[in-house]
Amino acid sequence: MGLEFEDKIVVVTGGTRGIGRAVSLRFAAAGATVFAAYLNNDQAADKLLQDAAGLAGSITIIKADVSISTGATALIDAAAAATGHLDILVNNAGIIRDGFLAMMAEDDWDAVLRTNLSPLFHCCKWGVRKMMARRSGVIINVSSISGIAGAAGQTNYAASKGAAISFTKSLARELGPMGIRVNAVAAGLIETEMTAGLKQDQVERIVKSSALGRIGQPEEVAEAVAFLASASAGYVTGQCLVVDGGIL
Repeated sequence: MGLEFEDKIVVVTGGTRGIGRAVSLRFAAAGATVFAAYLNNDQAADKLLQDAAGLAGSITIIKADVSISTGATALIDAAAAATGHLDILVNNAGIIRDGFLAMMAEDDWDAVLRTNLSPLFHCCKWGVRKMMARRSGVIINVSSISGIAGAAGQTNYAASKGAAISFTKSLARELGPMGIRVNAVAAGLIETEMTAGLKQDQVERIVKSSALGRIGQPEEVAEAVAFLASASAGYVTGQCLVVDGGIL
């Protein structure tokens, strides 16, 4: 692995667990200065720091609620404090609160939309301001195939992830003239703590429907994120890259 992200400042929300953890480690291994945001799992944050020791780049963990403006602003300002700029923003923070709509609690609807969608607005709003001065930067929003195809019992989650894709396409049009690229990654069934609560028959049914016949790994999503952030994807913007093993 080369140092293709050496001297790059990278922010990853939800950056200490699951896909976000893999993304943080991928960029740090390639020489980046990574700021990984998290909300409440101190143990996972400490474990990430341990695993990042000895990598070519570095990881700094920041506790912040990026679903609100003050948390997002503090995160972006901390990342840009040393250099004044931000190169790559990965919006990954998210939760699931599955349930059929007729029985879904309003709190579960509100929590998913607030946690999965509000950080896109707040982090991109403040992150873009750091990128505009240099007329360069990359934003990658982690979505889900539920946001494309829908899923029974996930009206709240699918709505938030579908909105993330539309948000991505719209923002790409706004920022393209400034040299800032915006893309999304739609992940399929990935082996993380978020999917660990699925019943075995659910997992088997999804795996059986995939072309590759297996569950995905967070590192495989991280590689897609790294590609979209790299110079190799310099003419790619407004796109949603599906990483699902062929489920769709």
